Amino acid sequence: MSQTPTAASLGDAPPLEQLAECHQGIVTQLDTLGELPALLASVARARQIAEATVQVFQDAVFSHHVDEEKDLFPAVLAHAASGQEHDEMQHLVAQLTAEHRSIEKAWAHLQPALARLASGLAADVDGAAITDLVRRYSAHARFEEAEFLPRCEAILGRDNADMAELGLAMHMRHVRRDNQRFGLRGS
Repeated sequence: MSQTPTAASLGDAPPLEQLAECHQGIVTQLDTLGELPALLASVARARQIAEATVQVFQDAVFSHHVDEEKDLFPAVLAHAASGQEHDEMQHLVAQLTAEHRSIEKAWAHLQPALARLASGLAADVDGAAITDLVRRYSAHARFEEAEFLPRCEAILGRDNADMAELGLAMHMRHVRRDNQRFGLRGS
């Protein structure tokens, strides 16, 4: 609340003392007001981050999961050597698919509050849930980059046609998705 003295709180103080104390209270409040631009910049940055994150999940994360699950995973499993290589890849595909669902569930928990924040509305954002999502997705991406994708490269790289087929399947899915999104017809 305000620290500015009121006429009633100054009581019987001499008039000049009353004015000086009033100035002190006003200046104290204005000094506090001086903090507002930095706080508003932080609020604006929070809104931008929330808005960009909502957009990334809508435009990239979900379609990335679909690309992997509909195109990459089946292609790798279809071309993995039967036996140990196939079994190991099947285990990795199951693990990564479970991680996708877990990440998507974590996002579903956060999305409403972040969408509100992105719209400039007050929102109760769960900081611990954000930290957990960032940690989980980062670990997921690092694992894919370091372990899974090099193995996919080895398997699909045995035949250039397999890699080309994967690229074409992903391209066609993106074309269909973009056409639907923009109301276009045809392929």
